[in-house]
Amino acid sequence: MEEAQGCLEASFWSLGIRVAGVDEAGRGAWAGPIVVGAVILPPGRYPFRDSKLLRPKERERLAEEVRRVALAHALGVAEVGEVDRLGVLKATLLAAQRALDLLDPPPEALVTDYLQVATSLPLLAPPKADQNSPSVAAASILAKVHRDRLMVELDCLYPGYGFARHKGYGTPEHQEALLVLGPSPVHRRRFSPVAQAPLRFSEEE
Repeated sequence: MEEAQGCLEASFWSLGIRVAGVDEAGRGAWAGPIVVGAVILPPGRYPFRDSKLLRPKERERLAEEVRRVALAHALGVAEVGEVDRLGVLKATLLAAQRALDLLDPPPEALVTDYLQVATSLPLLAPPKADQNSPSVAAASILAKVHRDRLMVELDCLYPGYGFARHKGYGTPEHQEALLVLGPSPVHRRRFSPVAQAPLRFSEEE
């Protein structure tokens, strides 16, 4: 591939340093897990962009491309109970660490989208890194694709909320379903729209 310039990884790649991009999906959702992707790419130019800017079919196609070209890729998940217990930030950091621990070969530096992970490695964590780092964009694509699939599965388990459409995020449809059905076992009870909804599921479900 062509030599990459003007991306956050460029300085690491020029020194032969193996760098992992890290990004999450689902931090702001009312339901479902937080998923973090971690991707190590070889130096080069890539078509990867922030997953939020891509249509679902394009995300799926690019996710296959990420898995094909990456030196290593992994996903870490923080479940709903962990999000409620730890809070969103700590749960995201936990999922990120799980993803990083699975990378083989391991990274020698990290680039994240404003996520200050605890690490002894060189770390770049600017805002909007997914717009300036193909590794972070690739991680965001893997995380989003995986989480969307999980939310489609949860839509089958807990019908009526529209998880397959809004993926657990706050929409008028989701708000209305919460008022009618109450929170499901995969809703985040700390989030105020969920906490204010009438409880209809038993805690054991």
